[in-house]
Amino acid sequence: MANHFDSTAVDTATFLAVERTRVAYDRTMMAWIRTAISLLTFGFGIYKFFEIGSGRTQGMAHRIGPREFGLAMVSIGLISLLIAAFDNRRNISGLEAYAHITHRSKATLLAVLIGFLCILAICIMLLRA
Repeated sequence: MANHFDSTAVDTATFLAVERTRVAYDRTMMAWIRTAISLLTFGFGIYKFFEIGSGRTQGMAHRIGPREFGLAMVSIGLISLLIAAFDNRRNISGLEAYAHITHRSKATLLAVLIGFLCILAICIMLLRA
């Protein structure tokens, strides 16, 4: 792994504490990713279910329809993913400054990929008006 302390005399307890903290940050990021995926799939599923089930709904200018509700769900998923990514980066940066470690999280890479998927879903929902 790329997790190394710069100092030469670090006791094992400190090293393991930093590793536990780093892994906890990654687990938290994965929980946010699961939440974003749930919002994405639920929002897009509602959109597609009502689009297929009843065709295009017209005359609903005064109410929120399945398309708008689906867009809101997917958008909330994307926003939650962005907030989680910034929070994770801030936490990891603080840990890097404290313990002089280098860490590149695979959870952050997954968050970026899911973020692109959210953007793709929003584009599909907007372009199929």
